[in-house]
Amino acid sequence: MPKIGSKLHELRRRRNLSARELAARSGISHSTISLIERDRMSPSIDTLSAVLEALGTTMPGFFSDLQSTLPYSPFYASVDLAEIGKVDTISYRVIGLDHPNRQLLMLHERYAPGADTGEEFSHAAQEAGMVLSGKVEVTVGDQKRVLQPGDGYYFDSRLPHRFRNVDDRQSEILSAITPPTY
Repeated sequence: MPKIGSKLHELRRRRNLSARELAARSGISHSTISLIERDRMSPSIDTLSAVLEALGTTMPGFFSDLQSTLPYSPFYASVDLAEIGKVDTISYRVIGLDHPNRQLLMLHERYAPGADTGEEFSHAAQEAGMVLSGKVEVTVGDQKRVLQPGDGYYFDSRLPHRFRNVDDRQSEILSAITPPTY
């Protein structure tokens, strides 16, 4: 599967949009779009959703090549989780990508030391999660807290939010978003 950045670049090129035009349409900075397209930054689900919306597509459409190759099963081995955001610093693996009429986005997230989802972002959903390992600084609105293994969060995603690994080792989160943004 091509990397997210190259797929986004190709989609933008087919729409005859410059990176600056896409930035203006999506509300995501030009520099962030450039980093994503060069696969130097892994976009958060929120950022990717905003960029895809500005390009006139959806997450399911963007990742349709993944969905068509996975047979449906209620059980998922670790190796079967679909990767939707891996670059060098952040990995988002979807649990149940092929589930029919899915009402929930369930993610296993891995953050390299210092990894950051970038600019705070908001969307119409609710998010919940639990830190499995490491230490993750979670910002929601004007509140910020460092969460450790066993600590969790639940918030209205319309509040601007951001995640950052503040540990010197990999951090992991198990999270859910409803309705699914992908």
